[in-house]
Formats: sequence, structure tokens, C-alpha cells
Amino acid sequence: MSAFLDPANLTLIGIILVLLVCSGFFSSSETSLTAASRVRMHAAEKDGDKRATIVTKLLNKRERLLGGILLGNNLVNILASVLTTALFTNLFGEGGMALVLATIVMTLLILIFAEVLPKTYAISQPDKLALIVARPVDLIVRIFAPFVSIVQLIVNGVLRLFGVDTDASAWTAADEIKGAVDLHLQEGGVAKRARDQIYGVLEIGELDVEDVMIHRKNLSMIDINDPPEAVIKNVLASGHSRLPLYNTDQDDVVGVLHVKDLLKSMARLDGDLSGLNLKRLAREAWFVPETTSVVKQLRAFQHKREHFALVVDEYGALMGVITLEDILEEIVGDIQDEHDEEVKGVERRKEGGAVVRGDVAIRDLNRAMDWKLPDDEAVTIAGLVIHESQTIPTVGQAFAYHGYRFEILERQRNQIQSLKVAKTYEPDQRSES
Repeated sequence: MSAFLDPANLTLIGIILVLLVCSGFFSSSETSLTAASRVRMHAAEKDGDKRATIVTKLLNKRERLLGGILLGNNLVNILASVLTTALFTNLFGEGGMALVLATIVMTLLILIFAEVLPKTYAISQPDKLALIVARPVDLIVRIFAPFVSIVQLIVNGVLRLFGVDTDASAWTAADEIKGAVDLHLQEGGVAKRARDQIYGVLEIGELDVEDVMIHRKNLSMIDINDPPEAVIKNVLASGHSRLPLYNTDQDDVVGVLHVKDLLKSMARLDGDLSGLNLKRLAREAWFVPETTSVVKQLRAFQHKREHFALVVDEYGALMGVITLEDILEEIVGDIQDEHDEEVKGVERRKEGGAVVRGDVAIRDLNRAMDWKLPDDEAVTIAGLVIHESQTIPTVGQAFAYHGYRFEILERQRNQIQSLKVAKTYEPDQRSES
């Protein structure tokens, strides 16, 4: 007991306790700063909190931050271990017993009081603690910066020997947002529709007009040479307010008919349809290339105050129609009004999967079923099957690609009219009999 109360030993105990507190500080700082929300720090920075500015600066140089904290933490832990060994040597004499006791005691003290306890506290309120430790950690990182730079050079050199590129980053800001949204969706904090809308905003910059247009196969068009009665009948059957006008050949588009113009003309004629002249009613057609980006087309719609454009390929052939509504639906989902027909093209099955029209867009199917079918090489689900199989499938054929099974249900000429799609864990197969 007298040896324990010796002033030299008491001094050692005091220094060891201080070092354990310092170790706990480094551990809690590392956890709180790495777990701090960049969004909340940015908001606090805009509100004038200088500590948030320091946190943001530290997070922008994460390697330097972690290097400084780890260097400081290792220094105090090693020094505490050495002093504890000296203390137990003074108490129990030189020998293996002192080393064993010092190892056991320091392992428990560091594990409980310098690692688990401070990190548990830090992870419970990382933003608050990050603001508290910002200034002292910034000072420590500045002091250790030269040593950390040398260590980092050695580490990067060793990693490069094994082919590891420390500068490469596969994740973008959009990927991080998507990951966070998906996580909150699983936890119930975000609704699926909200997730889809956020995805739509993030992905719209990757789309071209051809990805969201209405294909010419599904267009309602009016022959300018048709009699007035047939024109009115076709307009009413279409349910659209704007329709392309063509002269005999559908590739020869001569204008666009707006239903408002048609109604005004009919009112002036007082029911006498013989005087209806579609050439006078035709508005100038606006043609855009199929490779135009959706964002650029949206801005063009806003600038020209138009809602409707005709899409053509590099040879000038009509490919389809793009409307302002089509672009907005990529963000907010399907927009249905009182004149829209409820034709989704996706029929869910109780046993799983769905029966899908061949012309349904892959993006729409992914949203409806919460699937992850690739849409890099094809726009429609039929196009995906044809691209992957490198053939025009026959009715009854089935394929397995990307973790999904595709069974052809109906085909007309060379077009897949409908197919059954379901998730599967089978390996990719070119064809099943």
C-alpha cells in the first residue's frame, strides 16, 4: 500500500488517467466528425456558425483529418501503456507478472473508457459533438500535418504497389442521395412515390428525347386530305389536344392541329363543316432531333412557351412526339386528367411478376414494379428482350436476363405485343424450350 501511495506512482497514475481522457477525446472526435451530417453542417454554416465552417473544412480533407486523429490517439495510447508498465513494475517488481497485469489493465481501460464509451456517446449525437470538438481537432490536425503527410505518402505508395487507386471514386453526389433515399424508404421514412420523384429529378439529366417520347406507332395523326367528318371523329377518338397533320404519307408532316383552333373554326362556320379548311388551321410543326437531351428540351419548351414537338431521326424521318407533360411525368409520375384513358400496359399477377405490353418503357415498368431492369441499350421492354436475345423471339419462347424471366405471350409480325416478366434467380439463358 505504501508503494501505491508513493508520490512518483501517484504521479504516474494521474498522467495515465489524463492520457486515457485524451484517448477518449480522439475516439469520440473521430466518430462524431466522420458521422456528422454534411447537410446539417452546411445549414449551420449558412446560419453563421463558424464551428460548422471548420467541420466542413475538416471533412473536405478527410485523409488529413483521420491521419491527425489516429496519430494523436496512437501516441497517447502507447504512452499510457508504457507508463502503466512502469507503474506495475514499481508495484510488483520487474518480471512477467508486471507485464501481464499492465497489458490486461490497459486493454480493459482503453477498450471501455477510451473506445467503446466515447464512441457510443459520439454516435448518439454526432452533429452536436462535432461542433464542440471542431476547434481543438483543427488545431491538432494543423500541428500533426507534416507527419501525417509523410505517413500518407508511404501509405499511398504501398497501396499503389497492389494496384489500389486512392484517388478513384465510383460514387457521385447523386449516388449518395439515392442511397440515402433508398435507406429511408426501407426504414419507412420516405414513401415510394416520393423516392421515385427524387430519382426522376436526379436522372432526368441522363435522358434524351427518344427515351421519353411517344413512339410514332402509338401516335394519333390526321390526314389533312380527310373529309371534315372523319377529321372530327379522329380528333374525338384520340383524346388529345394537339395532333400532327400529314399529307398522305405520315412522314410528310405539314403542321399541327390544335383542338381549340378546330372548335373556333366550327363555331364560326355555325355547323357547316364543308367550309372547314385544315390547311388554314394548321400550326407550324416544331421538329427536334431524337438525341436532344430532355433538360435542353424542357428549357426550349419554357423559352418558346410550347408544349408539343415532333421528334425526327438523323435522316429526318418521324420518330414520335415529345410533350411537356411527358417530361414532367419523368419527375412526378403519371399525370392523368379527365380525358386520359387508363391504359397502363402493366398487369400484375397474384403469383408474382406482371404481364407487360411490349411498348411499355423500361423506366415506367421499373417504377411500377420497383424493379431494376437496365435501360442503357433499349427504351422499351420488347426492345430489351430483342437486344439481349439478338433475335426476334417467337410466341412461347422464354429468356432469363439480369435476374428476370421474360416469356413471349403475343407477337404481331416482328413486334412483341405482350410478354410475362417475373423476377428469377436463374442464370442468364439465351432461350428456354
